[in-house]
Amino acid sequence: MSEFVLVAGAWLGAWAWEDVVPELRAAGHGTHALTLSGLAEKQGVPAGQRTHVQDIVAEIERHDLRDVVLVGHSYSGIPVGQAAVLVGDRLARVVFVDSNVPADGESFVSGWPDGRAAVEAAIAANGGFWPPLTAADYAGQDLDDTHITRIVAGSTPHPGATLTEPAALAGPLGALPATYIKCLRDGERPSDDVAALLRGERWRLARMDTGHWPMFSRPRELARILLDAAGPGT
Repeated sequence: MSEFVLVAGAWLGAWAWEDVVPELRAAGHGTHALTLSGLAEKQGVPAGQRTHVQDIVAEIERHDLRDVVLVGHSYSGIPVGQAAVLVGDRLARVVFVDSNVPADGESFVSGWPDGRAAVEAAIAANGGFWPPLTAADYAGQDLDDTHITRIVAGSTPHPGATLTEPAALAGPLGALPATYIKCLRDGERPSDDVAALLRGERWRLARMDTGHWPMFSRPRELARILLDAAGPGT
């Protein structure tokens, strides 16, 4: 039995995994969907990126989890990647779901050369928070109106410091057993930094013909890929 620790991306909380969790539990695995500090039901809790790393490590240590499949979606790939290094032999595999990956000394906005100024301006104009997307922003992402309404209604402003603080990797990311899930309707190719990691022996690539939020658009398919990542030979 594996223990899945599921961390959704910007603006989202543990609730984002509600359609994936039953599939994992039905296969006999433990599931721990995690809301990061400052989001969803934890609004108002001060948070920087290191806070989010500690949120993840603390969840694993508090429950004394072993054989952990640590899953990070979108922004959360950055704290998940750092936490995966820190938890050592508790980790069975880390899965990045169409996500950013951490680079030592670089932040989330470092990877947005064309959009960094806009993200930082939005944070400054909204009291230190990155405002959630609007319904129109989800067009073309394999989401129906019900999905979009659900996401928009559940999203909360994202703590800006988590996006601007640099990552601090305690070990090489390429040494981790990892699966990267590329959602093809959000771009057909992984970013250059992910492509470099995928050339290593310990990283595998999975593809989904859906948009950037597969926990909503294709939860069963996503669960199958996660279960495969947890299976023999991971």
